[in-house]
Parts: sequence; structure tokens; C-alpha cells
Amino acid sequence: MAVDFAVVPVAGRGTRLLPLTKSQPKEMLPVGRKPVVQYVVEELARCGIGRLLFVTGPGKTAIENHFDIDVELINNLRETGKEELLTELAFEREDLEYFYTRQRRQLGLGHAVLCAQPVVGSQSFVVALGDSIIGLHAQSEVVRTMIEKYEATRAVAVIAFEEVPPEDVIHYGIAQPRDGGHEVFELGDLIEKPGVNEAPSNLAVASRYVFSPAIFDYLKRTPPGKADEIQLTDAIRMLIRDGRKVLGVRLGADERRFDIGNFESYFLAFAEFALADPQYGAALKNHLKGLLQGAR
Repeated sequence: MAVDFAVVPVAGRGTRLLPLTKSQPKEMLPVGRKPVVQYVVEELARCGIGRLLFVTGPGKTAIENHFDIDVELINNLRETGKEELLTELAFEREDLEYFYTRQRRQLGLGHAVLCAQPVVGSQSFVVALGDSIIGLHAQSEVVRTMIEKYEATRAVAVIAFEEVPPEDVIHYGIAQPRDGGHEVFELGDLIEKPGVNEAPSNLAVASRYVFSPAIFDYLKRTPPGKADEIQLTDAIRMLIRDGRKVLGVRLGADERRFDIGNFESYFLAFAEFALADPQYGAALKNHLKGLLQGAR
């Protein structure tokens, strides 16, 4: 059975983006014309996903509202002669099924994935973090590639990786490839936030995964770490150490990850998406040039 189910964890509080995230989810922050999580959903739909489970938390109802069909808004646009704006709501009509469950306590990404088990059951599934966009305007096929490799090789997990500057490995889970780290490679280990001199590569986990349901058993056996959190990386390492096949897939050159996790990365992502806007990008570019020239 083809993988067509995705789990999208969106329960984090986004404290590094306060006060923006005090009353709205960080996944609903705008990047260009759309909220972050809409790019994630559109990417998954493009890659063949038909069912999505959001793992939510307190203050996340805006996400549910966003993907509902808003009949009142549609009627208002029609009655006020603004039918042309209906194209902006086309995402509501995607052929997708949405499900929602709660992570009642903030106990880490591994715990958030484990919260999905009652809905996922015994099927294989994708995990796509709801605060990370892959590729400019989410024009990425990496999830489709990962699913193909998962189904063709009978791996128990497939993980997306991106190259990062060597000095940045301290912020990520880093791959230790068995075979040199080609476009698709088998993992020998996964090291969480290694020191610069201890990192086995500069390939960092890029917020997209495909899992066998076996991951749930490993998450249940994963001991809590700092702040009682269950780390997904720890469960993946247990899979590898038990001799289970775990593959890595490199992001393509045009599939850079935009992580909306702090103000620096958020500002950079917004600027890049806005500059690429087909209607307003050129005017914004000229405006920024004027500002920069005036600052000299």
C-alpha cells in the first residue's frame, strides 16, 4: 500500500519568536503571501499525500480554522464583487482529509510523533515538521523521492538531509553515512548536535521523514532526556543499532530548507519569498536597493 498519510507536528510554543507567537501559532506566521504551514501542506499534497494528521497543542485552533472551508467568506467575496480573490482560497479545495490530535504535554518531538499512533495505526507514514518549508515556495519533490526509496528498499525509515556549514553542525542531528553520503545513502549513526570537531559529516536532518510503524515501539522504549523530552533522534539511533535499514536522502540544490524557528531565519525567509513574488517582488527589490544605498 502506497504511503499517503502524513503527520505534521505543530504543538511547539514558538518561544524564540515571542511576542509574535504569544497569541498565534508560529506555523501560521506569514512568509510572503501564505502562512508557513500552508506551504508544508501544499508540498505534501504535491507529493501524493492525501491524509494529514496535525499534532496540535494549546493555542493552535487557527491552524484548524485555516484549512476549513469558510462558506461565509466565500459568499461574502461573491456578494461584494471580489470573485477574483476566490483563487486565493483554492487550497481549501485540495483533495485532502485532515485529522487533529493533541499533544497534551510538551515532551519533545518524539512524544509528538508517538501521539499520532492511535490514528496512524499500522500504516507507514511521513513526518513533516510544520515550521519548515522545503524549497522556495515549497516547490520540492523530496518527500515523493523519499517515499519511492522507502517502498523500493524496504527500509524502516528514510530521512531528508541538507548540507550545512561545518560550524553549524552543533545545532542539528548530523548523519554518519555508511557509504560516503551519496544522494541516497544508508545511515551508520545519527549524532545529535555534535561538536564541530566530532561531527561525522555536515549533513543535517532536514525536517522530513518516512517511517514504518515500527518507530512507535522504539519511541515507547526511548528514555526521556533533558526536560523529560523524548527525542525522535534517539529512537532512530536505536533502529540503526538494532540493524534496521535507515536511509538518508539529500535535498536537491533547489530544495533549500527554510526553518521558521527564530527571528533571523524568519526574516530571511520572508525577504526571499517576498522578493520572488511575481507581482510585487520587483518593486520590493527596488525599494530595498534605495534603502541600502541611502544607508551608505
